[in-house]
Amino acid sequence: MGWLPSEVQDEIASLLSIRPIEVAEVVSFYSLFRKKAAGRHHIMVCRNLSCSLLGSRRSRTTRAEARDQGGAVTPDGRFSLAEVECLGSCGTAPMMQIDDDYHENLTEEKVDRILASLS
Repeated sequence: MGWLPSEVQDEIASLLSIRPIEVAEVVSFYSLFRKKAAGRHHIMVCRNLSCSLLGSRRSRTTRAEARDQGGAVTPDGRFSLAEVECLGSCGTAPMMQIDDDYHENLTEEKVDRILASLS
């Protein structure tokens, strides 16, 4: 499935004998957990200080397919995008993670090339 809808979070809470909010807190904190289904390629854009200062906001809006839609999937099912906290690559900011791959030292042109190369 790759994501944890609220019903599944409730079931986890029941199995662990904890409150549902405790599961929701963990799911919302870690970027590896998703509350909604992702697209074929899940794009995570770092929104922390280093990336922001070096232009991540400018880079992430260069293509309609990768606009922040609050985690929504594009109509063609190709992309989902989420802003996340630090991805641990401040020295190569701005950066983003697509699926399991880091893409660093981003420019608008580099983002366009990366997204165009994804099938």
